[in-house]
Amino acid sequence: MRLRRNGSYTLNGKSKGKPNGKKPAPEEKKLYLEPEYTKSRITDFEFKELVMLPREIDLNEWLASNTTTFFHHINLQYSTISEFCTGESCQTMAVCNTQYYWYDERGKKIKCTAPQYVDFVMSSVQKLVTDEDVFPTKYGKEFPNSFESLVKKICKYLFHVLAHIYSSHFKETLALELHGHLNTLYTHFILFIREFNLVDPKETTIMDDLTEVLCSSSSSSGSSSNGSGNGSSNSAGAQNHVKER
Repeated sequence: MRLRRNGSYTLNGKSKGKPNGKKPAPEEKKLYLEPEYTKSRITDFEFKELVMLPREIDLNEWLASNTTTFFHHINLQYSTISEFCTGESCQTMAVCNTQYYWYDERGKKIKCTAPQYVDFVMSSVQKLVTDEDVFPTKYGKEFPNSFESLVKKICKYLFHVLAHIYSSHFKETLALELHGHLNTLYTHFILFIREFNLVDPKETTIMDDLTEVLCSSSSSSGSSSNGSGNGSSNSAGAQNHVKER
């Protein structure tokens, strides 16, 4: 069954973490982990059921449909705070104590500001999801053999954008009263990539404390609180250095 979707084979980037030898900066309090904000959602829908592959739907179709939708929603979410994400305020693409770099088509490492990095991500993904040879929408058109690997790359970079919004622009998101939308989008996205193993867990470790709170069984606030505490302590132990990716 072909699903209707809105909407270069290359999406470049590498992920290598290494300490830079400097003493870690004191960890700032993470506003997005405050219980009064983590409980905010725009719906109580059970996303674990929503992300599951429906019967009679081709896996690639399901991945294509959801990936395209997440691209549009994350792009829209970022646009709400883009005026605050500038070359001056965000001189690097940073999430907590991890810094991300872009790699061009020749594999050259590019240090860029956060808005530049996000622009690279969104432009590359836009080219992919609108390319009929990669994300086919016409009946009978086959998906390329590299489709799943491309989806994984897309999801990794979309995660970087979401994580940056939380790490650097949650105050602005709060001021706009859009934290419920952000929490809902993040929960849906994380459960989707987990369901189909689309992003290496090592890549998302940096936000494990938030993921634990938002994606644990939402029906039990007590377990969520406990999960948040464990996640925070684990993250603190695992992230003692500024990293490059």
